[in-house]
Amino acid sequence: MLFKNKSRKRIIKKFNTSKRASTYYDELLKENSKIVFETKTENGNPCEYELALLEKKGNTLFPIYTKDELGRNVKLEFSDEDYNIIKISSYKEPEFIKDYQTQNKISIDTFVNKYLPKDGIKLISKLNNKIVVQNDEQFSLFILKSDSDANRLIDNLTQRFINLKRGDCMFVKDNSNQQKKYLYTLLESKGINKNFLYRKETTYPTQVS
Repeated sequence: MLFKNKSRKRIIKKFNTSKRASTYYDELLKENSKIVFETKTENGNPCEYELALLEKKGNTLFPIYTKDELGRNVKLEFSDEDYNIIKISSYKEPEFIKDYQTQNKISIDTFVNKYLPKDGIKLISKLNNKIVVQNDEQFSLFILKSDSDANRLIDNLTQRFINLKRGDCMFVKDNSNQQKKYLYTLLESKGINKNFLYRKETTYPTQVS
């Protein structure tokens, strides 16, 4: 089961035996470790995901603990009367970015495969909460939730390309004022609204009453 901020979000899969469930759980975590860009916020609020392995009550005789955001041990409590949590681990929920060209949300793998092919030199620049990809005379724009998410994506992609020993992309996170002005002018000339380009967030924290 997937948990978000300690509350259950969805059941991923059910099994008849604990052995098969445990094996699947370990495989999911192994595959999940490959995600390079995870969701950190939703509706402008921080979020944390965990993957839990549950079993019928009566089989587990000892309490299970996890860590809170301060590193303290917290006993796991589960409201379902029929199940206990026997394992829980941090989980990366993949983050998606908005492709301005198609107005669709895409994964980071789709972004890399479609817009960062190995041929030619590409320049990838951060502009507020947006990523601009320049490939020769072609420009593509991508939108993230916040300025910090755009920073994080540039950092993650830079490390990914270093690990892959790919030298066909140049990543620029801190543009000079002159470069920013150039990007604003260029993108405005393509019909993109100036006020939209200046925005640094697409979502804002939900007010809690």
